[in-house]
Amino acid sequence: MRSYRKGSHTVHDLKVHLVWVTKYRYQVLTKQIGYRLRNIIRQICDGHDIHIIQGRVSKDHVHLYVSYPPKLSVSDMVRFMKGKGCYPAPL
Repeated sequence: MRSYRKGSHTVHDLKVHLVWVTKYRYQVLTKQIGYRLRNIIRQICDGHDIHIIQGRVSKDHVHLYVSYPPKLSVSDMVRFMKGKGCYPAPL
């Protein structure tokens, strides 16, 4: 059975699979950096009502399968996540 999300005037089931890679596919998303990026992405998704269905931070790329509200576009979601997530504050 599908799980529809409901807003005040909408019923929707919008899902998208997002993948992005590091520059030159350098393997930099390891250990602490990977964990920090995962936590940042979770915080951003919680703040914008984006539900992560599945996700993985590999050494050189990120996979996210998310459900999102109709008020957001896919490009806005990627901008939010890559804007903060790819340039995290120093530990």
